[in-house]
Amino acid sequence: MEKPIITYEDIHKSFGDVDVLKGINLDIRPAEKVAIIGPSGSGKTTLIRLLMTLEEPTSGNIYVEGQNLWKMKKGNKLVRANEEHLSKIRGNIGMVFQHFNLFPHMTILQNCMTAPIHVQKKSKEEAEKLSIEMLEKVGLEDKLDNYPNQLSGGQKQRVAMARALVMQPKIMLFDEVTSALDPELVEEVLEVIRDIADQGDMAMALVTHEMDFALDVADRVLFLDEGVIAEDGPPEEVLERPENERLQSFLHRFTS
Repeated sequence: MEKPIITYEDIHKSFGDVDVLKGINLDIRPAEKVAIIGPSGSGKTTLIRLLMTLEEPTSGNIYVEGQNLWKMKKGNKLVRANEEHLSKIRGNIGMVFQHFNLFPHMTILQNCMTAPIHVQKKSKEEAEKLSIEMLEKVGLEDKLDNYPNQLSGGQKQRVAMARALVMQPKIMLFDEVTSALDPELVEEVLEVIRDIADQGDMAMALVTHEMDFALDVADRVLFLDEGVIAEDGPPEEVLERPENERLQSFLHRFTS
């Protein structure tokens, strides 16, 4: 069996007196697609924000391709990682947020080109070629010179995906990417994620409340409840034959 590309080892995360994650142990393997479901406040978004280095664990370790994300060696000791260490490992991780976070003063093409040029030091020509390729992949090749305010919510979210894909990550994180969209735009965004999942050999972690989508796309589904992984298994088992009472109650909301 392949070594995990991501490992959470006894991860705890607290905000003040509130324990959001309570000892998470989790492996995600290369190219594996993992859907993360659970009620509001269960720790789903925090789980992936730790991996994107937007939050720091209270305790425990996270490994990306065998490297400790939040700790680095200094002499014979492990110390808190500096920004250079975090940035280097984070370079293999892409994230698409609920809200698109596009630069309003830049065209769609410029939005996608910025990070490859400034972070990866790619030439303008290389960044432009790759950005056009990724915008074609998400069906926006005819919007290169448009600005974000000229696009629908679904189109903006697809730009955000293209922008993440341009960095050619090994791991893609999606945080409730359809929750801010009008219902009629949800399917167009899910369809693009399906295509990315089918074509790519990236590992993917998807926080979602779209149960049919999770059933369709994921290799595994995790059910988070009160900061712990209460259920972890194949989509058919977790979503269609749940044993956990809290999971049964959670899923009932989507079928009633």
